Amino acid sequence: MIENEKFDIKSLRALTKTNPDWGELAKDCVCFANATGGKLIFGIEDGEDTPPVGQKIPNGLAAKLQKQMQNRTINVSVIPQVITTENGAEVLELLIQRNASSIASTSNGRYYMRVDDDCKPVPPDELPRLLADKGAFVWETHTFLKISRNDYDPQKLEQFYLDVQNSERISSFVKEKTPQELLEHYFMVSGQYLTNLGVLWVGMREHRAKLLYAPSIQFIKYDEHEQKVNKLLWDDYSSNPKELIASIMNDVADWKEGIEIADGIFRKNISNYDEAVIRELIANALVHRPYTTRGDVFINLFPDRLEIHNPGMLPLGVTPNNILHKSIQRNPHLAKVFYDLKLMEKEGSGYDKIYEALLSSGKPIPELEENDDRVKVTIRKRIVNKHVIQFIEKVNAEFQLRSKEIISLGLIAQSTSLTAIEFSTILGLPEKDATRLWLGRLIEFKLVKSKGKTKGTTYFIDPSVLKKHEFKGKTNLKVIPTHRLDALIIEDLSRFDKSAFGEIHQRIGKEIPQRTLRYQLNQLVEAGEIKKEGEKRGTKYFIDN
Repeated sequence: MIENEKFDIKSLRALTKTNPDWGELAKDCVCFANATGGKLIFGIEDGEDTPPVGQKIPNGLAAKLQKQMQNRTINVSVIPQVITTENGAEVLELLIQRNASSIASTSNGRYYMRVDDDCKPVPPDELPRLLADKGAFVWETHTFLKISRNDYDPQKLEQFYLDVQNSERISSFVKEKTPQELLEHYFMVSGQYLTNLGVLWVGMREHRAKLLYAPSIQFIKYDEHEQKVNKLLWDDYSSNPKELIASIMNDVADWKEGIEIADGIFRKNISNYDEAVIRELIANALVHRPYTTRGDVFINLFPDRLEIHNPGMLPLGVTPNNILHKSIQRNPHLAKVFYDLKLMEKEGSGYDKIYEALLSSGKPIPELEENDDRVKVTIRKRIVNKHVIQFIEKVNAEFQLRSKEIISLGLIAQSTSLTAIEFSTILGLPEKDATRLWLGRLIEFKLVKSKGKTKGTTYFIDPSVLKKHEFKGKTNLKVIPTHRLDALIIEDLSRFDKSAFGEIHQRIGKEIPQRTLRYQLNQLVEAGEIKKEGEKRGTKYFIDN
């Protein structure tokens, strides 16, 4: 069985052995309570999908587990129950409820949170952010304004109904619901009142203005001296999130600007800022911001870049380095509406699409920066290499690449080659096997080749593919053949006697990976073609004439 952010399995021996580790189990419960809640299933061994046939849960074990967790945790609610599986065996399921209003901890004052399938400690300086995220979750379904469920904007509800009917992402079962039933389905009403989410999406303007805090957006354009030359505001609370995005895309003329590049006998227009990227970034800003925090969303356009500033910090567990891989919902019901109405990609794939669009246009990847009170995303206007655009387009037309494959190919093509470490650093890959996942079929298709082993592996575009598609990438020495590197080293040392590693590296080409150069120097020493003296940083290489 696959463990994830809401589910974990354990052997029954974790409870029945002589001295159970109740403290470790308490930590797991705290993790789930501080995240989205979850289940612990006792009675399934590692690597198995079902419990052993004939397994029975001892009498009183469920009550004992509940008592131990109550004694060892604070602000944690657990419900144990014995369940009989399809093969007739019993397992003990422990349901841990999400604590949506306060922070859970162990009885000895330790804080933890579930991130994906792992339990992470929460340091003291991160507790305010954890509490803010909990408030954001409660915010969606809160009804503190006491707005009647019938006091909605008829036009906005009608448009919401039509949007649901026109979305292929929504099942026919949901589409058969009445407008009022749709409001209940999407948690826009609770009892007799509109929730905050309902007010935000279908509420009246005067009610939306009372929300803490309805989104307000500013677009500011700067000249080359960073002086303001244009400003647009969306701060009158008349628009719901979908209408805000539509207004931003329609009212900012700069989104239509771009440059033309040669494409054979034709010309191809490349936008300065891809509209799909802009839409996704604005949607992310609206969906992932904490609505319990005051602050406008700023869209700042400079001559060379676009910056989007969003109030609040990233959800706990998400960092600028792992944003491609971590998916933690701060406003899950709002995110559901955005996805179902095709206003954004599915949770966890939005940044993949942004990377794919930028790299396919020959642009640098986005730059993400987290400050004390806001998150900034920067998109660069410049094209790193216009030849990458035609190259990826031709290759994709031939092989129908997946999103991750396009991203990987674009990164390698822009850099000519990447070491495994560079590749993992750029994409923030957490595991050694993740590189293979992102490269996908590129090596199988013989689009990308590799040389070296483990961390010293270097990935580069197959030269025959470059020639076939007339790719005019930049030339450097990162993938220089071994025999040519040997010749360079010997030629260099014949001119500069007794040189340190750094001196050789500087002279023959800094783009050559240090690991590659060091390995080849050692190979030449072993072969007797060059000599060395000294140790560590004092080592000098020379040719013994």
